[in-house]
Amino acid sequence: MPAVDRDVAGLGTARAIAFVAPALLLVAVFLVFPALWTLYIGITDYQLTGPAAARPSVVGAENFTRALDDPLFTNSLWLTALFVLGSAVIGQNALGFGLAWLLRGVRPRLRRAVEAFVLLAWILPGPVVAYLWFAVLSRDGGTLGLLLDRPTTAWLVEYPMASLIVFNTWRGTAFSMLLYTSALAAVPPSQLEAGRLLGASGSRLVRDVVFPHIRGHVLTNTLLISLWTANDFTPFLLTAGGPNHESEVLPVLIYRQALEGGQLGYASAMSLLLLVGNLLVALGYLRLLRRRA
Repeated sequence: MPAVDRDVAGLGTARAIAFVAPALLLVAVFLVFPALWTLYIGITDYQLTGPAAARPSVVGAENFTRALDDPLFTNSLWLTALFVLGSAVIGQNALGFGLAWLLRGVRPRLRRAVEAFVLLAWILPGPVVAYLWFAVLSRDGGTLGLLLDRPTTAWLVEYPMASLIVFNTWRGTAFSMLLYTSALAAVPPSQLEAGRLLGASGSRLVRDVVFPHIRGHVLTNTLLISLWTANDFTPFLLTAGGPNHESEVLPVLIYRQALEGGQLGYASAMSLLLLVGNLLVALGYLRLLRRRA
């Protein structure tokens, strides 16, 4: 049998490389080079100022072992896991699916209005959203304190992680809602009706009829929002990691070590550890997707 011609478009190798070269160049400049540079800095004692800024020396794995033994790093790792689990895996997933499920049967105008309000929270710039929530949670005349008749409660000081979880759930639900709205539209109505005739309703209908159809969407959504949340810097705008490191998630700790503490090498090592964590989570989700396939 003749060999299959892989050059379907008839471009030739040289022209094909020329077409993809700009994209490869952008990937190299904005992804590969920063990653390699971060790796290099992570194995040095590079600092923002001082002699080590001009002549950094290689320290090998010292920064990584130091981070793993640092109570601040382990505390931030735990808070990041809690932040991701509470606001992304549970919060955004549940609220996004709940909104998508409830909006299926409402009037188009009402559905579009609700979707617009949810999207508004997602598309607004981070500093704007953080300022609005700071006004809601403020101890001095904050909206939440007035509504609950607790005007002197400092929510961001007394309940910093709970406040951040609620804030990030509210802000990031739009993506999950849109993805689940699209996924639910692909569920055959005949199967939903058959499930109702067989007595399934509410949670049983979702578990036995809907979920098998959207399992892949659930895993994809959970992967994306988990990675976004793990690398989110917006919590710094609300609490700056305080009080007493009680809301200092990893991106905030890395920022403070790099720019406030001037320890760029140490902060880069933390960044690489965060990257490894993201890769492990991504590989876990991809393995689940492969099992489903």
